[in-house]
Amino acid sequence: MLRARASDSVDTLSNLDDSNERRRKAIESILFSRRFIIIYNIVLLGLLACFTAWYWGCRISRLRRRRRASTHSPSTQPATSNLVRKANNGGETTPLLDQGRPKVNRPAMVLADAQIRAWWMYQPSNIPYIHKVLPSNATAVGVLLLLGINLFFLLYKAELSIANAFVFADRAGLLFVANLPLLYLLAAKNQPIKILTNASYESLNIFHRRLGEWMCLLAVLHAGSMVLVWYITLSSRLSFSRFLALPIIWLGLLAFISYETLYLSSLGSFRQRWYELFLGLHIVLQTAALAFLWFHHHNSQPYVLAALFIFAIDRFVFRLILKSRTLKADLSILEDGETVMLSSNWQLTNSSWWKSWGINDGWKPTEHVFLTVPALSHKHFVQAHPFTIASAAPTSADSHAWLNFLIRAQDGFSRDLLRYAKFHSSVNIRVDGPYGSSHALEVLNDNDVAVVVAGGSGIAVAFPLVWSLLNASTQAPEPESNRYAKPRVSLIWVIHDQEHISWIPQDRLDELRDLGCKVIVPPPTRKAGRPDLPDLLETAVNAWNDEVQDPTVGVVVAGPDTMNRTCRNVCASLVSRGARLEVSVEKFGW
Repeated sequence: MLRARASDSVDTLSNLDDSNERRRKAIESILFSRRFIIIYNIVLLGLLACFTAWYWGCRISRLRRRRRASTHSPSTQPATSNLVRKANNGGETTPLLDQGRPKVNRPAMVLADAQIRAWWMYQPSNIPYIHKVLPSNATAVGVLLLLGINLFFLLYKAELSIANAFVFADRAGLLFVANLPLLYLLAAKNQPIKILTNASYESLNIFHRRLGEWMCLLAVLHAGSMVLVWYITLSSRLSFSRFLALPIIWLGLLAFISYETLYLSSLGSFRQRWYELFLGLHIVLQTAALAFLWFHHHNSQPYVLAALFIFAIDRFVFRLILKSRTLKADLSILEDGETVMLSSNWQLTNSSWWKSWGINDGWKPTEHVFLTVPALSHKHFVQAHPFTIASAAPTSADSHAWLNFLIRAQDGFSRDLLRYAKFHSSVNIRVDGPYGSSHALEVLNDNDVAVVVAGGSGIAVAFPLVWSLLNASTQAPEPESNRYAKPRVSLIWVIHDQEHISWIPQDRLDELRDLGCKVIVPPPTRKAGRPDLPDLLETAVNAWNDEVQDPTVGVVVAGPDTMNRTCRNVCASLVSRGARLEVSVEKFGW
């Protein structure tokens, strides 16, 4: 009878053939895989180093450009746009290719570069039938690069034959555990990749999900190949039930079930319908899966330790200790009857080093936090839900912080909070954060013209950004560029109901206009339908052409998926036609 323990080596269960030569080759292949898979993580570190160097190279180049702009004020003479021109017909706009306007001669390399950047920026349509949202081409290329590297390490010198099923199973299992540290790193809120590349949590989360899906496929390949090994090699001596009863097998089976259940419960349809259950399963199952993997095979233990270390540092050190604060917040229900304003304020002080990690010393525009409201019920004591900070970020000149959240009632937590707010005016909240990336603010700061587009509650992202830009222009003693002297900022806010305009007090919107911002709020979509967003966006992009010649433009979009894709593709079209434009989409998916 074949006996096995969880710590058995791979050749203990192999017995692939009675031929010593074939057995020797199998062992050599397995040993090669164990050496080869170490290179995988070295390759990932090399890619990270390249992306880090690319980001900081671009960042330094932008800073130098802004310094040059501070010493040579850009031309403010009226100029005809190279995107659209105003004809003598009541201010209507006509496209660049209008026959009445002389064509601008551009070098072939410049035109080719514009087409490449436009394709890079473009976001394809959703996948038919399942309506899965696809990322931009740039993100898709990054995901395909990661999967391509994985496919190479899975198939390199791998003999795809039934006789070598055990060798392939071993390679798939090794690649699975080798990806564990990266999987946990991409999911962590506090991690070095964001610091090194300034990538947002949402963009890293896309890679986390695709990598998780690939790992689930690797688990299927590993488990299926092991069943095949039993069938062709062991079935004559060992029944399938006794095969499953081997510790190395049933522990691996439990890990397999845990990870596949994790994947199914992480699907968008499941998260949207049962978000609280998704949160609970995600923590319980991934903890159990790591434990099962640890005892399943000794080769997985270094990778399991690395994943546990990342999880513990992120979850316990940062999220539960360094970045967790308890605040008293006021509750108010806004005019639409479905939105809760959660507000808190405190005096800003110079905190000790360990308190400065949290929200006590303020936050930055577009940052978000995880909210826990234990008073709602016992189950909400252990739940944390992400919300973008809707109030302006305090500056170095401020002595007080005002923290606001706009929370629209859907199901679960937000609906329970709305019910609670009907009978209570305040509540104690636990805040984990802030988290976020400065990429959106950099895109707007580094260009001559800033355009911010918000859809509905996306104003929680847009307003702090616009407020920060306008106040920087009035507070900076030595402007770095001409835009600081006279800000060129446009805000487009698309609302669904008229009552939603109350989410931002009218005096705040008027203050934005007084500071020089062009605020555009089309009629509510419930009554007037969807606005012509491409036209509104192009108009905003070209709104300052009479003041600055050939401006660079930064666009930030925060709204539902359809709006994000529309704006991204309008920007891609403008870039293909010669615009010097960057776009950043602020979207959260949990």
